[in-house]
Amino acid sequence: MSSTFLSNNSIVSTYNGTSNPTGPQSSDEPLFAPISNSSNPNPSRVCYFFDSDIGNYHYGPGHPMKPTRIRMCHSLVMNYGLYKRMEIFRAKPATKREMSQFHTDEYVEFLNRVTPDNVDSFVREQSKFNVGDDCPVFDGLFEYCSISAGGSMEGAARLSRDKCDIAINWAGGLHHAKKGEASGFCYINDIVLGILELLRYHPRVLYIDIDVHHGDGVEEAFYTTDRVMTCSFHKYGEFFPGTGELRDIGIGKGKMYSCNFPLRDGITDESYKTVFEPVISQIMEHYQPSAVVLQCGSDSLAGDKLGCFNLSMRGHANCVEYVKSFGLPLLLLGGGGYTMRNVSRAWAFETGLAAGQELNPQIPVNEYYEYFGPDYRLDVRPNNMEDLNTREYLEKIKIQVFENLRQTAHAPSVQGHVEPRSIIEQMHLENVNGEEEDERMELGDKNGLQVLEDKFPDERVVERREFQDHSRRGDDELDREGRVNVGRVEEESGAGERRVAIGEAKNPTADAEEDAIDEKIEADAVAKQEAKKQEAKAEEVQVETQQAKTEEPIEADDAVAPAADAAPAASETATPAVVEPPASTTAASTQSDAAAAAATATDASTAPTADPSQPSATTADTAESTSMDIDS
Repeated sequence: MSSTFLSNNSIVSTYNGTSNPTGPQSSDEPLFAPISNSSNPNPSRVCYFFDSDIGNYHYGPGHPMKPTRIRMCHSLVMNYGLYKRMEIFRAKPATKREMSQFHTDEYVEFLNRVTPDNVDSFVREQSKFNVGDDCPVFDGLFEYCSISAGGSMEGAARLSRDKCDIAINWAGGLHHAKKGEASGFCYINDIVLGILELLRYHPRVLYIDIDVHHGDGVEEAFYTTDRVMTCSFHKYGEFFPGTGELRDIGIGKGKMYSCNFPLRDGITDESYKTVFEPVISQIMEHYQPSAVVLQCGSDSLAGDKLGCFNLSMRGHANCVEYVKSFGLPLLLLGGGGYTMRNVSRAWAFETGLAAGQELNPQIPVNEYYEYFGPDYRLDVRPNNMEDLNTREYLEKIKIQVFENLRQTAHAPSVQGHVEPRSIIEQMHLENVNGEEEDERMELGDKNGLQVLEDKFPDERVVERREFQDHSRRGDDELDREGRVNVGRVEEESGAGERRVAIGEAKNPTADAEEDAIDEKIEADAVAKQEAKKQEAKAEEVQVETQQAKTEEPIEADDAVAPAADAAPAASETATPAVVEPPASTTAASTQSDAAAAAATATDASTAPTADPSQPSATTADTAESTSMDIDS
């Protein structure tokens, strides 16, 4: 496989001595209702993707997007003991070739080449690809994109091969990225790449987006096809990205397969549930997808610094629980979320929900425990924000959405969908630029899919065809429908107002202290990362010094005495050139070496065996995967 399996035994060894993985027990009443599936005798098989390197990337000081939130969430997941209910993988990072399934080669190559050191030589490209303020160039940008996309693609691949029921990649969900353009903190659209992977095996895929921002990048990618239905619940009006009108319903074959539910500020759990569940239920009935992708952007939570909704953690998680109840292959992805403590709380709770484990409301001791004070509770509560979504407004939108759904073909069929990779044959044969088909497609056209299977076994890559270069809106076609109610509803929701940048819309109800806390978490993470780099450099110097001493030529016996006499002078001359690490650094290095040796021994001793109480990987996975420790 193209991912690394992390055995439960090695994970336990990582956390032993740090904290109780299951967390302290509390006599308090739980804040949430028990998870409905926790007593299910056949719990879902969950694959969870995490790469410890994700926390090493930083958009820059003061930037709202902080990848450290993924590491915070993972620390909660591990210390709640959820590793006992899941298989944990480190996915193979996506390659340039894989990214180019959707994105242009020129754009992907730019992301691969640009760095903070050479960014001044890419002035034209920065403007062309919208890389700058919201989407800055930072150290390791391409690697960061590769990790995010690789997890989503690998999760989709494992779902398609029936190796799990639910796949989770909280580092994914970057729904604003376009084919040749960065947008809204997003560079590579891992969601589109994951859906393309699902389409190799599934005739119809449903994409649901509960981020406070419209999922414009995903909608645009599949705007002309009925193979993917997109459904987004989002704030609409003078708000980024300014898209997601009720009348944006798709064009061509994709007409009526884009569903948008524009919302106003302050929507509560109750109001959200009254629209989310009926709409998703109707879509499931009419569209009958065979797989679902749920983008769980947590900026729809109450108090998010860039959000404007008023959902509690439980209200947000209810969407996950409801979608899970349909029993379809489910890919759970992250997305927005800019109040770090609440992001990690929500996604950890939803990980437990996916795995069928009710989490203690008292947060267990973990790497970031100090930041969860003063209450140390797994909870995000609503505030006193006014709900501007009246019952009449929500009903009006819901009626129009239902009317659109009634005009869709019931469970649209995919002609000839008999082979797992028949999507390759279904897509248009013409290349976007009218160029010759590449070698892989020629093989597919001439010799059938079996040649592709033999030449490219178990790959995550599909071909570019249907989902490229189209007009997003098709207003002329939509206007001919003449549904006069649509315009009136859109006027009420703020259609046509000025588009703003994603970072402009600050939440007035957000706690100002959260900014300071987030910056401290980020600064501490950067400091730890820098300390590790310095420690690694000190270790390298020490190793080089030892090697130099070992490789010194041995003089003849008659030359030993003069050499010894000259030793003090030589030592004095060499001192400035070779800097010995401080005692504390040396001690830390020794401890680090010992810990690494112990971890290696643990892996070697535990890799062939598995905890009988834990879910085990398939025989193929065990043979193809490597057991290893994981950083929190």
